[in-house]
Amino acid sequence: MSHPAIRTYIRQQLTSAIQEQFGAVGCIAGVATAGIPQGALVAQELGLPFIYVRSKPKEHGTGSMIEGDVSSLAGKRIVVIEDLISTGKSSLQAVEALRDAGYDVAGLAAIFSYGFDVATDNFKQANCPFVTLSNYNALIKYAGENQYIAESDIEVLKKWRENPATWGK
Repeated sequence: MSHPAIRTYIRQQLTSAIQEQFGAVGCIAGVATAGIPQGALVAQELGLPFIYVRSKPKEHGTGSMIEGDVSSLAGKRIVVIEDLISTGKSSLQAVEALRDAGYDVAGLAAIFSYGFDVATDNFKQANCPFVTLSNYNALIKYAGENQYIAESDIEVLKKWRENPATWGK
């Protein structure tokens, strides 16, 4: 967010990905907290309303998980914005909160995914299509080709991605 050129590029690429993957939508929802700034920028780019979804209900006031003017969202398809997908758990909590509130979630767009099988399975089980701008395999390939990491480290990084919970034990 601190770098205008990168921020603009990500906003434009998320916007394009949403239009290509989901077509016409009526609202953008950010996942608190990292999906909020990107989501607000995408909503601005598309000229759409913006809301965000908390990870848990507020402990005061309305106790709502969904923040923003939702009064005009009936019948509008919503795309959820996230920065990063690892297992998909927090992203899908936001999707579930929106669906439980009666909203039509078209899918989710994120900047990056580790590409874990568990995330793919979780999104499939939740019947929630998703699109990302980049992923772990692309990052490793780019880093190797541009000598940000040594060739000998690439296999180690690929092994980590296979099962990070047990890697190195």
